[in-house]
Amino acid sequence: MRKGSFTCRECGYASPGWLGRCPGCGQWNTISEEAAPARGGSRGAGPPTAAPAPLHLSDVDLGAQARAGTGLAEFDRVLGGGLVAGSVVLVGGEPGVGKSTLLLQTLLGMEARGVATLLVSGEESAAQVKLRSVRLGGEGSRLRLLPETQTENVVAALEHLKPAVCVVDSVQTLWSGQINSTPGSVAQIREATSQLLRVAKDNGIALVLVGHVTKDGELAGPRVLEHMVDTVLSFEGERAQPFRILRAVKNRFGSTNEVGVFQMAEQGLVEVPDPSSVFLEEGDLRSGSVVVPVLEGSRCLLAEVQALVAPSNLAMPQRVARGVDRNRLAMLVAVLDRRARLPLLKCDIFVNVAGGLVLEDPAADLAVALAIATAWRDGSDGHGLAAFGEVSLTGKVRYVLQGEKRIQELARRRFPHIIVPSRNAEEFAGIVGAGDGPRLNAVGDVAEAVRQATARSIRGQDASSPGR
Repeated sequence: MRKGSFTCRECGYASPGWLGRCPGCGQWNTISEEAAPARGGSRGAGPPTAAPAPLHLSDVDLGAQARAGTGLAEFDRVLGGGLVAGSVVLVGGEPGVGKSTLLLQTLLGMEARGVATLLVSGEESAAQVKLRSVRLGGEGSRLRLLPETQTENVVAALEHLKPAVCVVDSVQTLWSGQINSTPGSVAQIREATSQLLRVAKDNGIALVLVGHVTKDGELAGPRVLEHMVDTVLSFEGERAQPFRILRAVKNRFGSTNEVGVFQMAEQGLVEVPDPSSVFLEEGDLRSGSVVVPVLEGSRCLLAEVQALVAPSNLAMPQRVARGVDRNRLAMLVAVLDRRARLPLLKCDIFVNVAGGLVLEDPAADLAVALAIATAWRDGSDGHGLAAFGEVSLTGKVRYVLQGEKRIQELARRRFPHIIVPSRNAEEFAGIVGAGDGPRLNAVGDVAEAVRQATARSIRGQDASSPGR
């Protein structure tokens, strides 16, 4: 009887015996027993009969890296221009976020343009895929569908059909007869990905794999899976919100800084070419609301930060953050209390980013702080306040990169007053010249920024005097 090994399902660490804590990734209760590979499998293949000849770098033809457009400009933006022949893309996201809808919509559009495509469905039946295609307007499409879960059969179909683009939904459903373990296990996922990667590279097939995520939002399966593929995409969003964000976690053929924004509609996912318009509510912004320009790749998005401050009867007041890191929120509250003399430690504080956007840009610190400050005062008029800047533990408002791009986006939206770090205001004035552009209120520390934001006379301040 062949003896198996114990493997971590998070990082793939192998051990001869069971361990409670994985030495590779440090996670608890992630090591389980995996059966040994069947004899005669692909892992038992001997060495090649002849040594392969290396290539000269100057002889490599870049024409083989031609891209195929997906038909969705936001998708192509994240990929770096389209799908590269022979590349393997891994798409992950929460259940129900719209991964299958996005990829089926992409395949229907490419098939309509004459691109040979194939959809391998391991989770849904042919009838279920048909129902979704009808909703997306592709009831008459000639898209080829293969409801199959055995890896060897999928590989045989790819070698026979040789499609330009293939989507496998999902890689966790595939199983190989060469591995004696259940589908979704570490060994099965590694074996299935290895076989699919080989056939994709050999035949120039752009392969897209759909992956599940864990309860922490990370891709399920061994960490080596992300190293094997060329591109890792994360499809983010909440079921209660119509907006979805596609971002690249890893991309060997493009930038990892680009994001694509979609809106879930009845007919499928609709591209949002101007995300700032959907993340900002219509009408005047009231106290407790501050707009912040954040950079997502090459584009600048405007997000509305909302805050509510209320007296608390609890021994430990609540700190509720949605769209903002909770630890960052706790730090900003402490800075406001100590540096700006706002008595917030005995108040419940709730912060939300409208539209379901998640802010990771440090430039959002000042907007979050001012939203809390104006919500605590609750007396300043709603005047469309916008701000950006990184807040340090000393209370200083620090310079942020690409400030002129952020200011120009706010000026395009006609925000009359913008609170910015002093260095960013000086830099912008040097670029556009004195007297041009929006009215900037330059600040050096968070206490000064709070005074600027809560002053009723902010409308009448002179643009040439930042109020220092």
